Amino acid sequence: MLTQSFENHTQRVPGFLALGLVLFVTLIGSLVNFYVSLGDHQRLYSASLLLVLTASVFVTAFFARVFALKAQDRAIRAEENLRHFVLTGKLLDPRLTVMQIIGLRFASDAEFPALAQQAAEKGMSQKDIKVAVKNWRPDFHRV
Repeated sequence: MLTQSFENHTQRVPGFLALGLVLFVTLIGSLVNFYVSLGDHQRLYSASLLLVLTASVFVTAFFARVFALKAQDRAIRAEENLRHFVLTGKLLDPRLTVMQIIGLRFASDAEFPALAQQAAEKGMSQKDIKVAVKNWRPDFHRV
């Protein structure tokens, strides 16, 4: 298994990015087709239908991605709260945001409680938390 660090932990899915580009270009094309069809009542119905369908697919793809990430964020929050409880006997500080908790998931068990406390007290950003991690705990399951 590959080692993971701050420099290489982000994951990109080329197929999803390509699909987004294709959908965006299709949306632009359907907008142009709709504009050109404004004077022609025979083409207007099909052009408007194409525009609505393309916009619907574009929005559906966006929501599919957002909803999946939100579900992963909730799972990470629960996992890290449980990990903190196992390590310290206490739940995570309620001042921590979901984004901070997501950053903390990369911290090793040895540094996790202290880094969580530091992040809550100083209001560290997710990036600052990740940079502060000394012993990286990889996460290969998030997409």
